[in-house]
Amino acid sequence: MKMTDDALDLRSYALIPRLAPQCAAVAASVASGDVPAPGMAQLYLEVAPGSSVMSLLDVGLKAADVAPAFQILEREFGLIELHSTDVESVQAAGAAMLDAAGLERSDRMRPRVISEYVISRVTHHQAQLVNRERHGAPVLAEESLFVLEMEPAGYVPLVANAAEIGVKISVVNFDPVGRFGRLYLSGDHSSVASAREIALTAAAEGAEGGDLT
Repeated sequence: MKMTDDALDLRSYALIPRLAPQCAAVAASVASGDVPAPGMAQLYLEVAPGSSVMSLLDVGLKAADVAPAFQILEREFGLIELHSTDVESVQAAGAAMLDAAGLERSDRMRPRVISEYVISRVTHHQAQLVNRERHGAPVLAEESLFVLEMEPAGYVPLVANAAEIGVKISVVNFDPVGRFGRLYLSGDHSSVASAREIALTAAAEGAEGGDLT
């Protein structure tokens, strides 16, 4: 079934072949549907207008053996999460949704880092404020905290997953909804510095047309 909306904009198409444990826990904490588990393959697909996710999700669920954690329609954009123990099933669902929309994976927006910084020796006051909004590990006073803001938002989970796989780090939170996505990582200063490099490298590879996987 082809969609008829010629103005459909593919913002994010982010495939995670193997979901890391902390990132799985963050995604599960906000799931309104099926809960993703560590080791699963995962796809985030973000489009505009947002209401398009309704028909796209229908296509994806009927095309392959996948399950959704959520479909989100916010003010401007829509976001779908799909997952499965089989990466080929996730890829098939993604391909079916793109075909229905008349899009190619190469049509997706390339990621752009809006801001990034490391805070050393976080105070207990600021740690408390960050922790009130977290869905992952808590920030501890005196740790370092890396904050990344990027566009489109749907790439943030993939960048978070790359950082968790690459270095021992605490995934405090990531938010893939809205115009800008945000990522918070904490730990000792050396680990946070390494995680920052991994995250920025992953974003840069996507900006150059890479697969961000």
